Amino acid sequence: MRRAANGAITLMAAFMILAGCGQEKAAPSAPSTSGKAEQASTVKMVKVGITQIVDHPALNSIRKGITDQLAAEGFKDKETMKLDYLNAQGDPSNTTTIAQQMAADNKDLIIPITTPSAQAVVNQAKDTPVVFAAVTDPVAAKLVPSLAKPADNVTGTSDVSPMDKQVELITQFVPSIKKLGVIYNTGEVNSGVQLNMIEQAAKGKGITIEKAGVSNTGEVKQGAESLVGKVDAILIPVDNTIVSSFEALLSTAKAAKIPVFASDSDTVKRGAVATYGIDYYKMGRQTGSIAAKVLRGEKPGSIPVETTKDVQLVISKKAAEMFGLTIPEKLKAVAQIVE
Repeated sequence: MRRAANGAITLMAAFMILAGCGQEKAAPSAPSTSGKAEQASTVKMVKVGITQIVDHPALNSIRKGITDQLAAEGFKDKETMKLDYLNAQGDPSNTTTIAQQMAADNKDLIIPITTPSAQAVVNQAKDTPVVFAAVTDPVAAKLVPSLAKPADNVTGTSDVSPMDKQVELITQFVPSIKKLGVIYNTGEVNSGVQLNMIEQAAKGKGITIEKAGVSNTGEVKQGAESLVGKVDAILIPVDNTIVSSFEALLSTAKAAKIPVFASDSDTVKRGAVATYGIDYYKMGRQTGSIAAKVLRGEKPGSIPVETTKDVQLVISKKAAEMFGLTIPEKLKAVAQIVE
């Protein structure tokens, strides 16, 4: 009996030891604090460069649209993307230097805003994917052979403006117009393309075009002064040189009572009378969407060049009053009226 009891005690002790060991194995281990750090270290940071020819509201709106769209699609600066932004400050020679610098840095993608910046990047960064923004005529600028089938490494968005609608809009504000002044940069391909479009549209309405060509921002005011006494209105194309120096042009036009019309809505907000304008922020979002596709591995050459999807009639009530113009009733119902 005593032997049996001792055996039972021994068996019970062995069982308790085994049970204790089982509990130790089942105990949860302390949570690791290195998991997130290890995961973060494996995230690939893509290198993206954005460059634009000059600083002005329309181009800045494009850039913001691009970065906002990229962030919305998971490419956030300092998190999953290293963003490098450089501005040429209106100097064409700077566009080449910037393009060379970005090419040497082995970017995963370069996004040049405007024709001069795009031309420099395409010429210098031969092996880097490029998604350009706000290039009026990519074919004439020799960036792509066609819009439907762009170059292997290049695609983007075009901001071609409906110049026939711009000219028609001016005739509604100034029905008696005979001569229309156009100030443009003679060195920008996109400006030459738009000038031809304006001339064709004006010819159909019996309007003569008076041209004032300039080569830099310092000549814009002089160009405006050369049109005083010769024209009934002035139309500004989508021209970076002219738009960036708009205030100099506007001061001359105001003094001479020559109404100024624009080709983008941002310039209307700065004092032009009206435009069938492009929403450049939306164009930036459109460009950013293409850029995200390329960063995910899609070939630029497989993505057709996209034209602007949104054109809106924008009228400045203040500018119309300043130039003694009446806003046509039929336009009020369909326009965005800004002060």
